[in-house]
Amino acid sequence: MQKPRTVEQPAELLSYLFSAWPDVKKKQVRTWLKFKAVTVNGSVVTQFNHPLKPGDVVGIRSDRYAVPGDVVGDDIQILFEDATILVIDKPPDLLTMASEAEQEKTAYFQLTEYRRGNDIRARERLWIVHRLDRETSGLMVFAKTAAAKGILQTRWEEAEKVYQAVVEGSMPDDKGTFRSWLDETNPFKVFSVPQKPNMRHAVTHYRVLKRGKGRTLVQLTLETGRRHQIRVHLSEAGFPIVGDKKYDAKTNPVKRLALHAWRLRLPHPVTNEVEQFESPLPAELVRLV
Repeated sequence: MQKPRTVEQPAELLSYLFSAWPDVKKKQVRTWLKFKAVTVNGSVVTQFNHPLKPGDVVGIRSDRYAVPGDVVGDDIQILFEDATILVIDKPPDLLTMASEAEQEKTAYFQLTEYRRGNDIRARERLWIVHRLDRETSGLMVFAKTAAAKGILQTRWEEAEKVYQAVVEGSMPDDKGTFRSWLDETNPFKVFSVPQKPNMRHAVTHYRVLKRGKGRTLVQLTLETGRRHQIRVHLSEAGFPIVGDKKYDAKTNPVKRLALHAWRLRLPHPVTNEVEQFESPLPAELVRLV
């Protein structure tokens, strides 16, 4: 959790919050005030122009909303939280939701525990809006109400989902688009097939960011959101993602899939304002190129 700040010179509360937490969006700071997450000398304050004097201690109550950068569970970083959504940076090797083999080492389980304060009697819930593959790191959004889940999923095609990946080989074109029909009937692996009933159309736009060390750093924007879409398209183009043995990668130098959900831009389910979140490419993937 982030530490409280001690005021050094007179200021009004809202302007002090903006300066003391410069990396936090101003809208998030106002949300803290609105939902009684801000304390001054241990007491909750919601008045934006509350006068502060030197020596006052300003804190954010973590039992209300997480401070961006807070880490819960197995290295899950919370990037944004308000009354209806929770945005996280998921680490690699963590399931989105439970499988028969794994019930508790999942983002859903650990974030639900966070919501309930580890109190088994608590009734707070989370709703899954979308999924990331276990091997993929990066941005995810969860809903804190059933209504928010419904709105987010109904408008999911409006959301901009941008990934970054390091692939084997040097991609010759600086940008382009992959299009195919995907057969998702096999639970373990997806394939591109000729168009026919029950196959799903998949479109991935790509742009090369950097080439080096026999690899390419590429940015990928999803026009559709099919299972394993990016992995299939890159592999079938002859440039499998580093570490993706399932889709024909030959190398795995950092012991993980080199795929990261980098940007998520979506309309907020309540305010309808467009929210944008970014998660920097992990250092171990940056070093690959």
